[in-house]
Amino acid sequence: MNIAQNIAAGLDRILTMEVVRVTERAAVAAARLRGRGDEKAADQVAVDAMRQELNRLAIKGTVVIGEGERDEAPMLYIGEEVGTGKGPAVDIALDPLEGTTICAKNLPNALAVIAIAEKGSLLFAPDVYMDKIAIGPGYAEGLIDIDASPAENLANLAKAKGVAVSDITACILDRPRHAKLIDAVRATGAAIRLIGDGDVAGVIHTTDPDETGIDIYLGTGGAPEGVLAAAALRCTGGQMQGRLILDTPEKLARAEKMGISDPKRVYRAQDMARGDVLFAATGVTDGNLLDGVKFGRTFITTHTIVLRSSSRTVREIKARHQDLDKF
Repeated sequence: MNIAQNIAAGLDRILTMEVVRVTERAAVAAARLRGRGDEKAADQVAVDAMRQELNRLAIKGTVVIGEGERDEAPMLYIGEEVGTGKGPAVDIALDPLEGTTICAKNLPNALAVIAIAEKGSLLFAPDVYMDKIAIGPGYAEGLIDIDASPAENLANLAKAKGVAVSDITACILDRPRHAKLIDAVRATGAAIRLIGDGDVAGVIHTTDPDETGIDIYLGTGGAPEGVLAAAALRCTGGQMQGRLILDTPEKLARAEKMGISDPKRVYRAQDMARGDVLFAATGVTDGNLLDGVKFGRTFITTHTIVLRSSSRTVREIKARHQDLDKF
């Protein structure tokens, strides 16, 4: 067995189930502040909880996608080392509370999210915007093209799916910058589901359109969220393309410092999350794919999906926690 096989086996044996505890703990912490209107407090308790659980894992982990760069984030910053230091060396991308505004308003689809991959396998992306397009599994590679028009992409997807364009639904963040994109999509006759926040969830929804009603994701969002979404798509066979938006000298300099040599490069999902990848997400609020945390008198319930790229395994875990002290 070579080194790569050893690392992959280590990821499977040690982390596939252990990683669930990481997102569960963050989700429960954030869920206690649902609907309270305090985004920063909800994010902070999720960060604290995720960090505590990560440091119990038998890994040599480096955060490559985190809460921000070191001078901006006191915990779980890009470059922070986590874990016990005993175990496989891994890259970690995380968002302890994906959808802080969603949680503060107690709206659907807030998640606690993490991706773990072999060392050097996750894109070291600066905290800038990324232009994105994504679809779920089951389509020929290259069906979507970030440089094609929305009309072309929607027509190609509809043809491949065997439906009319009017039967396609696109997910787009509800932002003023997307006004032209929204008009272009509606001009084709396709439907749009606008979301206020949480574009990791938006991309993941393309992986199961029968359940979520979402066929394609379009638009710009955070580059760190793009890497997390790419990790999920790597595990399910979906397709994604992304291009960093480096439209100022300062952003170009930051990207170059982080090893980005081609500012116009189009990244595919397999470029952003290579090798063996584990992805986990636990619902904080109720959503299309995951239920939110439920607080009973003597128990807490959580709903998590765990994905692995090498086996294309999708585990859905609905847990009832009766030992409340662990939270």
